[in-house]
Amino acid sequence: MPDYRLDMVGEPCPYPAVATLEAMPQLKKGEILEVVSDCPQSINNIPLDARNHGYTVLDIQQDGPTIRYLIQK
Repeated sequence: MPDYRLDMVGEPCPYPAVATLEAMPQLKKGEILEVVSDCPQSINNIPLDARNHGYTVLDIQQDGPTIRYLIQK
């Protein structure tokens, strides 16, 4: 169950990845951010950026054009 939700549907890349990285420092260790995006490139950018910054990607689900990420600090 995510602690916070970041709805980036309709936002072009790279904004979903940038917004995700800007939001993560505000979380406490162990908290989970749900990111929802319909940007096709985010499937590569968001998980890679999250891992490179030391965050854990718990889940990625795609439903049509919408992609949902669960990222833990």
